[in-house]
Amino acid sequence: MASAHPLQETTPHWDIFCRVIDNFGDIGVCWRLSADLAARGQQVRLWVDDASALAWMAPRGTKGVTVLPWPSDARVFELGQVVIEAFGCELPDFIVERMKQSSKRPRWINLEYLSAEDYVERCHGLPSPQWSGPGQGLIKHFFYPGFTGKTGGLLREQDLQNRRQAFDANAWRASLGLPSGTGERWVSLFAYDNPALPQLLQALAEVPTRLLVAPGALASKAQQLLADATRHTHLTLHPLPHVDQTEYDHLLWACDLNFVRGEDSFVRAQWAGCPFVWQIYPQDDAAHDAKLMAFLDRFLASADVDLRRAVTSLHRVWNGLIHTETASSCKLPPATPWMAHCQHWRTQLCAQDDLCTQLMRFSSEQR
Repeated sequence: MASAHPLQETTPHWDIFCRVIDNFGDIGVCWRLSADLAARGQQVRLWVDDASALAWMAPRGTKGVTVLPWPSDARVFELGQVVIEAFGCELPDFIVERMKQSSKRPRWINLEYLSAEDYVERCHGLPSPQWSGPGQGLIKHFFYPGFTGKTGGLLREQDLQNRRQAFDANAWRASLGLPSGTGERWVSLFAYDNPALPQLLQALAEVPTRLLVAPGALASKAQQLLADATRHTHLTLHPLPHVDQTEYDHLLWACDLNFVRGEDSFVRAQWAGCPFVWQIYPQDDAAHDAKLMAFLDRFLASADVDLRRAVTSLHRVWNGLIHTETASSCKLPPATPWMAHCQHWRTQLCAQDDLCTQLMRFSSEQR
């Protein structure tokens, strides 16, 4: 991880502010954004209130990105040309005041959470004039990632597809001591706690499957369930350690089916071009139901009726929107049409500009 240099020595082009809520999804997205900007020649300061996850998420850091603790006092330093307030994290008043006092006011962008809902297209890029408070007279702009050309796009490194095409799944598995060429199905599991786990394991055990499980409470539960169930003879579980973001991409590329959660792994699964099941972050007001269905409606718009019904049903069960105790509730859609549809979807997404390209263009146009 890049060390913190004296703030007066340099003025990065970008200042990105991030508060970690839970599960490290916020810092995961912000790190990918920072690293992608740096790869395009930008200088970035990433201000974060909890950088602990970067010890395994990005242990080597990257040139052009400096990680700094969340600012707690009005130290003297020049802000960059662009200030990104990630996910409405609310900047300290003295940062906002500094933007207002600057002779060259930076672009102030609120990077929003990813959604496929219709309002994203309507709200993307809209200005939010500050009529009161420390930022009175400034204008903040809302920037919405999304899945259409009328949104801010998705994080996608410039060399991502070339790396994906050159990837050797068997060699990667062998590097971890995993068997290769076995003819078994490979599945990755990265999820929040989920009461549908027993039904999923039973469904996966119908054919020979190796399940690669990310660290967390769900991994322990999966191990215990398999230990207690002799009927799961076709299912082999491999607990994984924490891996960095590049290795996580490799994990997705090496699997035939990926269970993902939140935002960062959800996007990476779509770039993998393989079947995936998304566990959306649950919200107390059940707003996640509408968000999930908005994505599925968009994602499956061109799918045939049977595939659309099967993929939607599985997502609703896995997200607790259909309560059932039967293993058939976690029935997996046919692999071949599912794979073909995911690859077609990836091609569609690649036709639009990626998030960094759009952010750089937007900030330049605004200046």
